[in-house]
Amino acid sequence: MYKNIKSRIIIVSIICTFIIIGTLSFFYITSINEIQNILAQEGNNTEILNKINNIEVQAKNYIAIIVIAFILLYTVISLILSRYIICPKNKFIKGDERAELRDKLNEVSSRKNQIETILLHMTDGIIAFNMEGEIILINPAAKKFLSISPEDNGFYDIFGKFNLDINMEKVIYLESWTSTEQRIQVDDRYVKVLFAPFKNQEDRPDGVIAVIQDITEHVKLDNMQKELVADVSHELKTPITSIMGYADTLLEGGYDEETQNKFLNVIASESRRMARLVTDLLTLSRYDSNKKKTQKESFDLGELVKKCQEKLAIEIKKKGHKVNCFVTADVPLVYADKDDIERVVLNILTNSIKYTHDNGEIKIYVGFVYNDAYIKIFDNGIGIPEEDLSRIFERFYRVDKARTREMGGTGLGLSIAKEILDKNGGSIDIKSKVGEGTEVVIRVPTKQ
Repeated sequence: MYKNIKSRIIIVSIICTFIIIGTLSFFYITSINEIQNILAQEGNNTEILNKINNIEVQAKNYIAIIVIAFILLYTVISLILSRYIICPKNKFIKGDERAELRDKLNEVSSRKNQIETILLHMTDGIIAFNMEGEIILINPAAKKFLSISPEDNGFYDIFGKFNLDINMEKVIYLESWTSTEQRIQVDDRYVKVLFAPFKNQEDRPDGVIAVIQDITEHVKLDNMQKELVADVSHELKTPITSIMGYADTLLEGGYDEETQNKFLNVIASESRRMARLVTDLLTLSRYDSNKKKTQKESFDLGELVKKCQEKLAIEIKKKGHKVNCFVTADVPLVYADKDDIERVVLNILTNSIKYTHDNGEIKIYVGFVYNDAYIKIFDNGIGIPEEDLSRIFERFYRVDKARTREMGGTGLGLSIAKEILDKNGGSIDIKSKVGEGTEVVIRVPTKQ
């Protein structure tokens, strides 16, 4: 564009020069002709006429030379301007335009890569559909959450199989429609899908976007909470019913001392059971709300285990078990809440004693590995089925509910043990086989 403007300026300048030269030449030649006519009328002056003719010829030659010189001069000027001024400037301008275009393309590419990276690593699923319901964008999380196959290419291909009361028209055109959030179960996973329209630059609907969130853990926690309420109600209802029944029977009177004592023993046993249950629930509640502060200190783990064994000596003797404790190495002092760890050890040992047949064998090993001290408790008891091992730390979960209630268990002991060890930086692991026995490994950190 700039080159054309410069060329036009040069051409106009040449034309104006030609007009000026032509006008001057015209007046010059006309004047000579008039002088020649006057002299011809006045007399026969051949010499003067010849000189005038020569001057006219010379003038025409000079004019021709000047015109040619101007043409050559402007041609040279045009070439110089075109080569050294116009073209370089035009190239410079085009170079700037190319650089600006390249920068814009790089910026667009960078933003595109950023968006793709964000979508790729998002934990939530994202699917965008155009107005025809075709997928224009989808990330791996969405494919995983909704089990999307390569054949699912549209809105209704994906969500139609879940029998949802939703369609794109409602999402796009009904602004007052509030049912844009749907909960879907996909196999053993629960997801929440939020539908929302998006618009183009002209503020017109351009499609629908679906945001998928995995709420499986929330659903599980909600179900666990409901189960906890039901379990607590059931666990409290059973002893309360027994206490009320036996108390009402005693109030009726007419029973001998032996029967009364029997009824009173049942009432006392059920009362202690309720007290243990309430105590365990309060303990879990304190851990859940972080109200239980751990008082960590350094202490000898081997001495603690032997002390727990002594506390349970009566129960061990009643069942005739053979219990041996071995300290396998020079175990350094552990750093944890001593009362909490004692409670865990007592709980595990009590379980081994309860669920091992009379005259059974229990072995306890205390050792050290890396930065943790460990306690291994082996028994040859009834064992735990493999399918139940993954759930034994759940609250109120029991492998055999009838046997557990009969032995006075609340179903919260292992849950409390795991909470305690988590708070103290330790861990607990259980391996077992039905009819062969159980192995429990407790780890406690030795460094602050």
